[in-house]
Order: sequence, then C-alpha cells, then structure tokens
Amino acid sequence: MPLDKPAVAAPPPFPPFPPFRKIDWLERDIAVERRADGVVVLRSRIPLGPYQPHLPASLARWAAERPDRIWLAQRGGPQRQWRQLSYARAKAQVDALTQGLLDLDLAPGRTVAILSGNSIEHALLTQAAMQARLAVAPISPAYSLLSQDHAKLKYLFALVKPALVLVQDGVPFAKALEALELGGIRLVHVERPAPGLAGLASLAFADLAATPVTAAVAASVAAITPDTVGKLLFTSGSTGMPKAVINTQRMMCANVAMTQQAKPNPAGQASVYLDWMPWNHTMGGNALFNAVLTDGGTLYIDDGRPTPGLFDETIRNLREISPTYYANVPAGYAALAAAMERDPALCASFFKNLNLLAYGGARLPDDLYDRMQALAVQATGQRIVFYTGWGSTETAPTATGTYWDTERVGLIGLPFPGVELKLVPTAEASTDPASPASPASQTYELRLRGINVMPGYHGQPELSARVFDAEGYYCIGDAGSFVDPADPAQGLVFGGRLAEEFKLTTGTFVRVSELRTSAIAAASPLLLDALVAGHDRPYVGLLAWPNLHACRQMMNDPEATLEAAIRHPDVIDCVRRGLLAHNQASGASSSLRVARALLMAEPPSIDGNELTDKGYINQRAGLLRRAELVERLYAEPPGAEVLVIDGPAAKDLRPPAP
Repeated sequence: MPLDKPAVAAPPPFPPFPPFRKIDWLERDIAVERRADGVVVLRSRIPLGPYQPHLPASLARWAAERPDRIWLAQRGGPQRQWRQLSYARAKAQVDALTQGLLDLDLAPGRTVAILSGNSIEHALLTQAAMQARLAVAPISPAYSLLSQDHAKLKYLFALVKPALVLVQDGVPFAKALEALELGGIRLVHVERPAPGLAGLASLAFADLAATPVTAAVAASVAAITPDTVGKLLFTSGSTGMPKAVINTQRMMCANVAMTQQAKPNPAGQASVYLDWMPWNHTMGGNALFNAVLTDGGTLYIDDGRPTPGLFDETIRNLREISPTYYANVPAGYAALAAAMERDPALCASFFKNLNLLAYGGARLPDDLYDRMQALAVQATGQRIVFYTGWGSTETAPTATGTYWDTERVGLIGLPFPGVELKLVPTAEASTDPASPASPASQTYELRLRGINVMPGYHGQPELSARVFDAEGYYCIGDAGSFVDPADPAQGLVFGGRLAEEFKLTTGTFVRVSELRTSAIAAASPLLLDALVAGHDRPYVGLLAWPNLHACRQMMNDPEATLEAAIRHPDVIDCVRRGLLAHNQASGASSSLRVARALLMAEPPSIDGNELTDKGYINQRAGLLRRAELVERLYAEPPGAEVLVIDGPAAKDLRPPAP
C-alpha cells in the first residue's frame, strides 16, 4: 500500500528525513464497497482479535500474573511524592470495596456517580462498582465547581438517579451537593465530608475499603456479562443538555482490542503512561484508562493541565517519568515543545522510552509538528509517529485511527477491525466559482456500525432510535473526505460537524471545523480557540480567544491580563499576519478565508453553554451569547478593535495603541 507523502507547511529542520521509531502497525487491508447512489462503505478485511469479557477480568489477570507491577501512581502528601499502587494491592482493595457496595444493598439498575476528578480512589471505586454490577457515572467536576446554577448537574442526577456519590474532598463540593435532592443517596468521601448537609451522613472511603471480603464478591464478578452496563458516560452537551451514553463491557473491551491490534506495543516492553485527560471524558476514561488496565501497564496520574500555571506540574512529572506513549492536545504540545527547546535534559527524559505520540481535540499545527520532530531527532536520532483517531462517546470512543507511518496531520485514519464506516455524499451546493468542486473535494457524512457502538442513550429510547439509520449505522454528525479518492488506503481527513456548517450570502458552504482549526493553527500559538461567524453574511469573521500563556511570552510580561493582551500591538500584528498567511494558503474561495477577526478577553461560559465540560466550543450558543460582538465584527466602517485581514482596508489598518 502506498504511504502518504510528506505534507508539511515549511521545509523540515533536518534534511533528509530520519526514520520513524518502528511500530508494527496493522496492515491497511481495506475493503471498499461503492454503491450506485455514491455511498462508500469501508471495512478492514482483518478480523478483530479476541478480547476480555469485561474490564474487571483484566485487573484479576494482572494481579495474578504481575502482582508487584505498579498500576496507578499519583502525587500526594505534603511533599507531593508519588503514591504507588500495585496490581495485587489494587485487586485486594477493589474486592473489599465491592463487598462494601454489595453490603449497602443498593437497588438494581442504580448508578454510582463520581463528582471529583482523576484519582486512585476514583479508579478503585470504578472497578468495584463494575464488579458489583453497578454502572459508573463520572460527572465533570466543572458542573459542580465552576457552575453557578448547577443546572447541568441537577439534570444529570435526575437522568441517571445515582444511589451512591463519591467526592474526593467534600468541602469544595458542598455548594453543589446542597443544590441537589439527595434523599436516598449514600455519600462517600475520601478526605473530608461535605459540611452543612443536615441529616446526611457521609461514609469514609477508607471504611468502605476495609469491608471483609466474602464469597459474594466472586459470585458477583462471575455474573457480569458482556452486555452488563459498565459506565454511563456523558456527551459534551454542545447541542443541549448532555446525554448519558450506555457503555457495555463488550463495547469497552472490544474497543481496546481494536486499538491495540492496530498499534501493538513493542514486545517485552512495559507500558508507561503519564496523562491528565479527565476520566469523565471518553478519551481519558476509556481510550486511555481502559487501555492501560487491559495492557497491564502503569499510569501516572498527571495533576497538571495544558494551561498557564498548571503545566509546570506536567513538566515536573516528565522530568521523572519517561512514558512509552504520550497524548495531549495541541496547546499542551506547544507548551511542552517550548520547555524542551530550553531544557535538553527534559527533552532526553521525555523521548527516552517513547514509542508513539498522539494528539486530539484539534488539528496539530504543521510548525508544531516540525518542532516536536526536530526535538525527537535531537534526543533519539529518530522521528516519532504522531497518531490520532476519531470517534465519539457513543463509539467507546475510537472507531478509526492513523495506523501507519504518516507525516500528515489532520487525518482521522481508517476503520479498525470490527468497524464499518459508511460515507454518504453530502448535498453541498455552491455558487462561488472559486469553491473547489473536484471529486477530491467531495465531502461525506460519516456513519458507523460495529461492536464498539452504543446500544443507546440511558433513559432516552426515542432519541436513541433517531440516531441510527435504516441499516443500523450510528449517525455521528461528522463529515470527512478522502485524502485520495483513487486510493482510499491513504485515509480520511476530518471535515467538521455537519450541524455547525452554514452558507454565506454567496451561497458558499463554510466548513466551520476545518476553517476554525486551520485558522487557529495559522496563528499558533497565540490563539486558543474561536467562534466562526458568517451565517447569511458576505464573508467569514472570527471571534477569537487568545492563548494567554503565549501572549505573555510575546509581551515579555508574565503577569499580563487578557485585557492587556488583546490590545498589545505585537499580539495583534502576529495574529493578523498568521490569518493573512492562512488566507493566502487557502486560495480564492470565500468559504476558506477569514476576512475579519476580533480578540476577546471574556472566557467562554459553562453556564452560558458556550463551553462544554470537555473544553469544546459550542459555536451556536457562543455566537448567540456574543451577538453584540458579531455585530461589531461586521460593522461598517469597522471599529479600531476589529482586525481586517481581507479587503481594501486591510493594508491601511494599523494596530490600535495598547
């Protein structure tokens, strides 16, 4: 099969290309079915290999085979040293917690809700609930700690009706708990109970974990079936209230098997992960957490985040931990690259055992790809493949992956064994003569069918029925196109969310996700995210949030505020030049060009539904909430705060004074 040709925006920093560190990728043996109506169906000819019947089976396996191997580690205590938990100790604690849950005699069909973030106790109770055949519902801490009205939290409690709720520390969650109807619900705390909850006692996690184990635990585990619901994971809520996705044991275990079959770990190497992604999100909670457990690897829980002030914790951890696999969002890689460029020892530690890099959440900018590869070559003499996949909470989560050596970013890959990908041509119509219309630009609606696809949404049977087509394919709502229609094995390019697309007054469709990620990448690292405006307007405008960390570096002011950053001439000029370069690279089509931009200081609001708990931007809610800014973006003449990128006034515009 032919491989992708290099597709980078600038010449590589090292001629010629050094080889990639070797990965024994799954063969790209893809069957292509082309139907008369233009529909294309892709599937791997390679069958899916065997997989565990349920996740607790993996914990039992490694507790027996590798009892002393560290499963989880997390910093704690006054000195922030690593707390480590072996597979054998974890299995013993999970069994005790399982017995404790069974002794509480919780009603069948009820759930265990976890309000706090990633922790060793979070992981242990998750496995115990599964052994007790209780579905686990991890809920984003943002709904408790950042929200002022707790509307989403109340909605989710009413939807999943938890019988037991875990909080790591009850004190910061007290306000959220007071807003809920907690009658009949058992509370469990790890550190401190929540104050002020009259008549509601909170059980200490340590007491629950001290329950003597009886034969009831083994009997409960033996009763788990592949159809037993293991988790209820919530969608992002980008189109309304979050939905509770049923994750069966079969779904989760099969999906791990798919990904590991596509990118197997090197033989004999113990897998080591350092990761911060939240477990209430399917990527952190399923794609990573379940893979570590199934593989018998070690997960170091990273309490850092790719945000100013919090990424220092990640850097500290990477000085001590050399992962074999590392995943992050583009903003995290930008901060990491900057740190490694200043610190060769950190760079050497990071790449020492690394086999694979992965990114998600947005397209990785080409310049950032080049910088990371230059650092990899500096440390190892080899390049490291950047891997990514595509799917959703409803698909457990990844259904496709880039399981080959590719230099191209922005792909979503090809379907895994056991997955069928149905591509339905979209009915795009355009009167813009500059808009591409070749077969290579054909966009498809993507649909999925396979063992990793959900049976439905919890408590919403009507909605569940509506998201499957007549052939049983899940209509995910995303779009994509072939890299090369004549050679489908080169993979697919993500085309964004169909619900976000709109038309300009020219009749041209705007692919919001594609334009948004390309524009942000062009202004890298100064833009963090953006809203794409232009519905029934003559051109595209951008309402953009700056990356405060990058702006502070450019301004040489570590204390600068967002208000100061959006008015600073160097920031404004750099953003404008980046967007101008994006326009020049995009050709003549008005659907791909940003004519105007406006930088915003007010962060996206969770309560205003602009920002989901997973950090995704809700385009429609954001544009509606910021309607006044949209009007300023399109005002004639434009105000001094508007960056004019295209048009006759662009060459005359000067950055406003700070």
